[in-house]
Amino acid sequence: MTTTLTCRQATAQDIDTLYDIIQGYAEKGIMLPRTKETLSVQLDTFVVAEIDGQLVGCGSLTRLGQDLVEIRSLGVSDGYKGQGIGKALVSSLLHEAKQQGIPKVMALTYEVAFFERNGFTVVEKEIFPEKVWRDCIHCKKQHCCDEIAVLKRLD
Repeated sequence: MTTTLTCRQATAQDIDTLYDIIQGYAEKGIMLPRTKETLSVQLDTFVVAEIDGQLVGCGSLTRLGQDLVEIRSLGVSDGYKGQGIGKALVSSLLHEAKQQGIPKVMALTYEVAFFERNGFTVVEKEIFPEKVWRDCIHCKKQHCCDEIAVLKRLD
């Protein structure tokens, strides 16, 4: 049996599944939680991955400045990890950043090797004051952040 993996723009019908995927990671303390209301407002920033019509992954692209976006809320449903879904989502998000003319894409992650395989390099978090002042200031791990910053230049 062959399976078909596709990435597409998220729609309102995806909100419950997006919430479930993100909440699974948030409960483990490895992703910031998002409410369904927040997801609804930010829906246009999300890409989802489907296998044979079933939503199995998500990620979003959030603008932090004129020349910088962040990949966030990148996750794959349990049972589907290791099948190239994360790579497909990152590829789709990088394509979107290029379409918007944004030369730098960053992420905060615990999965450094995954991002390195996708062309990112480890950098110091402090080079992203846009991120620190926009989001990190509200995080409970603000003073003891253990995530690693990665960056990919598209220019």
